[in-house]
Amino acid sequence: MKYANVKGVVLDMDGVLWRGDQPLPGLAELFEWLDESATPYALATNNSSKTPAQCAAKLASMGVPDVAPERIVTSSTATASYMAERYPAGTTVYALGMDAMREALDDAGFDVIADGQPDVVVAGVKFDLSYDDLRRATLCIRAGADFIGTNPDRTFPTPEGLVPGAGSIIAALTAATDAEPVIIGKPARPMFDAALAVTGTDAGQTLMIGDRLETDICGGRDAGLLTALVFTGVATPQDLTDPDNAIWPDVAYEGLPELLKAWAGARWYLDKMKVKKGRA
Repeated sequence: MKYANVKGVVLDMDGVLWRGDQPLPGLAELFEWLDESATPYALATNNSSKTPAQCAAKLASMGVPDVAPERIVTSSTATASYMAERYPAGTTVYALGMDAMREALDDAGFDVIADGQPDVVVAGVKFDLSYDDLRRATLCIRAGADFIGTNPDRTFPTPEGLVPGAGSIIAALTAATDAEPVIIGKPARPMFDAALAVTGTDAGQTLMIGDRLETDICGGRDAGLLTALVFTGVATPQDLTDPDNAIWPDVAYEGLPELLKAWAGARWYLDKMKVKKGRA
């Protein structure tokens, strides 16, 4: 892959920029390079538990203060946008998820209800998930509510290891209802369309940087983007040598520092690190 062909970037967040509350190496330098090279970018995360403003604040706390929330597409905001194109304002929704998901649906004009039969059930990650949550969502779907899932990620990375994600909750509801949900987040196309609307670049000249083969890389490839895999989240080098693997990125790196050395050049990256050490 020739980096001279890259005119825009779509960045995953969990497992690429940070892991839990810890920034990953190369985070600040990546945004410095994007700014210096005037490369338009969007951040596209399957995380449905945070608002774009909360994601921007997290980046600021990690030394990247100038990312506008408008550059950030979450699976919650992408779900709300998808629904706004297909359902009228006031459509009733049972939202099995975090406050960020309910906020996105509220902002899009939907009526998020706690009781009664909704028109739509939207399921995402919920850290205090209860049996009653699953029971209510199951009954609503079986009674005829449409079923939408924010994203299919079965797990997400934390400093302690992989923990259950929205995909695990959606899988439980699928098993209980025999209903197949509409999935919005990566690898589905709506997330990539939303991200490309932010970058304003053609898919074939836009690089998707992610840590998951089955979502970031597969979805990016299917949407026509260039793809770069980093091994700081879910995927490992062994995944690429697995004879059963059928998903291949254009390039793969240990992490952002190695990607930056290949794109911006080793001298650029090392000079940046020398300057930072001189300030320490």
